[in-house]
Amino acid sequence: MEWTDEGIVLSVNRFGENDAVLEVMSRAHGRARGFVKGGMGRRNKANLQPGNMLSLTWRSRIEANLGRFQLELIHSPLGNLISDGRRMSALAAVTAVVASTMPERESHQGVYQALQGYVSLLEAEEGTSAHWAAALAQIEHGILNELGYGLDLTTCAATGRQDDLIYVSPKSGCAVSSEAGAPYKDKLLALPSFLINADEGERSMRSAIQGLKLTGYFLERNVWIVAGNGQPDARERFVSSIQR
Repeated sequence: MEWTDEGIVLSVNRFGENDAVLEVMSRAHGRARGFVKGGMGRRNKANLQPGNMLSLTWRSRIEANLGRFQLELIHSPLGNLISDGRRMSALAAVTAVVASTMPERESHQGVYQALQGYVSLLEAEEGTSAHWAAALAQIEHGILNELGYGLDLTTCAATGRQDDLIYVSPKSGCAVSSEAGAPYKDKLLALPSFLINADEGERSMRSAIQGLKLTGYFLERNVWIVAGNGQPDARERFVSSIQR
């Protein structure tokens, strides 16, 4: 069994003294893991940092085995991020979210493209924590859709209206209008406009935090609790940092 693809590093763990187990989100083969000979050595360690884009060849005699990676570095964003703790925190959060939610060896090209776009957003000269947080919420919203837990944010669940949608029901995952939700607002989740209209929605820090609270609630209920892992620590740290 063999395939060649490109992928973005999600995590790397030491295996023995100098070897490593690499986890990537690949374009055509989804989340994948493999053994890297000498991966923690001086030559390879810098190539295996989260966020790096790699050219990969994965080989295994049996498909179900861990397999081995051969790799070459295509691009590293770290030169543009390493001096900014906020950007590094956002990068750690998004790679942890993808690693903790996506099934292994299933193609999800939309998630790969979103991750690639997020890394490019972090590399851009201009950017704010609010924009990075909102973009993370959008990726998480997309992940929920990819996994079959999509939220219905187009129509009010109570009235059928398609305007003035500002809440989401935590039970159904459906949008609720301002009028219909007013009596129950303390029990509903806030719906930021950028999750309804990505091009026009507001991206303030308040709305970004609302978005992450919304997507985090449904990821926790449908994915993280089921897997028994809970919210990734890196995501929790990023959310805590932007709330301060």
